[in-house]
Amino acid sequence: MIKKHEIYKTDKWNMMTVEVQGKYLVLREISEEWGEECHTFLSRPALMHWAERRFPKDDFENREEEWRALMAAFKGV
Repeated sequence: MIKKHEIYKTDKWNMMTVEVQGKYLVLREISEEWGEECHTFLSRPALMHWAERRFPKDDFENREEEWRALMAAFKGV
């Protein structure tokens, strides 16, 4: 059974989802700028490591609540 988690979604082109497929975590990042990128992780710590590098806290200066919500969504996977 595949369980799908929505990390964020602004419209049909700007979204990120994570699917739990057995022991794999498949992250799909869709943007109007880059198209679709797909990443496969073997563990939740690997997913969190990627998320922390992809969304550094410094990029969310004065938007810390948004960063916390994003990290909480990843931790909820």
